[in-house]
Amino acid sequence: MSGNTFKTFILLAGLTVLLLLIGQALGGRSGLYFAFFMALVMNMVGYWFSDKIALAMSGAKEASMNEAPELHQMIERLAVQAGLPKPRVYIIPQDTPNAFATGRNPEHSAVAVTQGILRILKPAELEGVLAHELSHIRNRDILISSVAAVIAGAISYLATMAQWGAFLGMGRSDDEEGGGGNIVGVILMAIVAPIAAMLIQMAISRSREYQADATGAKIIGAGQPLANALLKLEEYNKQIPMQVNPAQAQMYIVNPLSATGVTRLFSTHPPIEERVARLMAMRPQDLH
Repeated sequence: MSGNTFKTFILLAGLTVLLLLIGQALGGRSGLYFAFFMALVMNMVGYWFSDKIALAMSGAKEASMNEAPELHQMIERLAVQAGLPKPRVYIIPQDTPNAFATGRNPEHSAVAVTQGILRILKPAELEGVLAHELSHIRNRDILISSVAAVIAGAISYLATMAQWGAFLGMGRSDDEEGGGGNIVGVILMAIVAPIAAMLIQMAISRSREYQADATGAKIIGAGQPLANALLKLEEYNKQIPMQVNPAQAQMYIVNPLSATGVTRLFSTHPPIEERVARLMAMRPQDLH
């Protein structure tokens, strides 16, 4: 198991533990069992339906070979270079340039690009972006991120339930069977758990983005095309805000949501300047 994979495993395990702890704080032993069952269901949903949910929420439409022959040919060629089956191809009817990949495994995967990205990027830059997305598919990053997002969402949901239960005097007493914290403990857990879940989710997302940048550069044998594309995408996303559900922001190659000042500390994406610097610093031997 690689260091990156082990780190991701630990972070996902941490998210699951948080979910179980807040379940116990909310309802003692029965709450713990409920949270465990919820985690299983959420993970199954994330595994089987993450691609369908992502594509539906983005408004992406599948594009045939006749509709986008050059895009299909480019993706097919890059998939061969990456050692992957060709993913399904989708186009998002938005002018903001961006892209994402989805799917639980390489055999059930899709790449979605906006109309805007097809207009502004040079062919080499678009190759860099598509290689980045294929790297996500090869590493199963989208599945990992989807599961993390689902668990984090469940934690936030349970935290809200815990807060309302505590304020309404529904918290369990310490001497009840199975634990279940007092009102103060429940409120503290309800406040801390969602913040911790968000930080873990961001750590997972940032780690996978750096890895996909490096792997994508290796697929095309150069880091500069993707670096140039990232700079263009960041600038255009500032000029043309993208209409996207905040829960989906982590899927895209650049953050479609505004992240300036303090909010950058809580972004699911690493800083573009750092990503570009890492790509430009890659040596020829790093690209093979």
